[in-house]
Amino acid sequence: MIESMYQVQRESQSHWVPLRGCRYHVRQWGQALPGATPLVLAHGWMDVAASYQFMVDAFSEAFVSQRPIIAMDWRGYGLTETPSTDSYWFPDYLADLDALLDALYPEQAVDLVGHSMGGNVVMMYAGTRPERIRRLVNLEGFGMAATQPVQAPTRMAQWLDELKAQRAGDNTLKAYPDAAGVAGRLMKTNTRLSQDKADWLAQHWAQAGIDGQWRILGDSAHKVINPYLSRSEETLAMYRRISAPVLVVEASDDSLSQWWKGKYTLAEFHERLKSVSQLEQAQVQDAGHMLHHDQPQALASLLENFLR
Repeated sequence: MIESMYQVQRESQSHWVPLRGCRYHVRQWGQALPGATPLVLAHGWMDVAASYQFMVDAFSEAFVSQRPIIAMDWRGYGLTETPSTDSYWFPDYLADLDALLDALYPEQAVDLVGHSMGGNVVMMYAGTRPERIRRLVNLEGFGMAATQPVQAPTRMAQWLDELKAQRAGDNTLKAYPDAAGVAGRLMKTNTRLSQDKADWLAQHWAQAGIDGQWRILGDSAHKVINPYLSRSEETLAMYRRISAPVLVVEASDDSLSQWWKGKYTLAEFHERLKSVSQLEQAQVQDAGHMLHHDQPQALASLLENFLR
């Protein structure tokens, strides 16, 4: 496996920042330059900051030399501290991002990129703190299907049931005998992922325990559903307050349809995007939901042109 390992072109440096009771892990590529606009990368559900390595490697030297690039492991992911909790609340991601920007880049607008869950976070944050964002990029962050108030009792009951399962240890994440097993899992989930990238990602996506078993660096409590409903009216209100130019990037594979089975469609998502005042849309060909793994060069070029 060592011989086939992906060769990193740009090494990152790790920093730890205390945020809201958590010791946050932040990766940084490049140096902080006076007056340069930072590029902040937010990863998705059950992912880690290192997931952006291939895209960062694909950036041009001219682009990287002009700005610091950082990516954080969300609370309960990667090397960031796992809080004592049996479920996670979505607004905490916005609060953590707000605290991180205040700690690292006070009173400075940033370029913000989010993938999947991270894409949902950055869209909502940009509508809540529009003055903090210079330009915004949403990678496959579709949000959630619309709900109705009548669903509230069932949703709350599901949350309570999943909390019980979490406390009983029924949500334990699968362990793997070695890093090769983790790499195999990654390649099974994403059939486009090459062996060398899977081997490299496995070293950052999981870690060996004292028993020698490899476990994903993600708290199983992330699997517990949120008890509150996703209201599209609130989402649209946030979208309308985004003042920064926005680039929405989708993969050629329609992962939204695969997940929601017609309950929420790309057409509905595109209708929501009409509430964004300055919008560009792009599609990356021959790519699935993990488009930053599948086509990092194409994605890097899109971002460079938009963030220029």
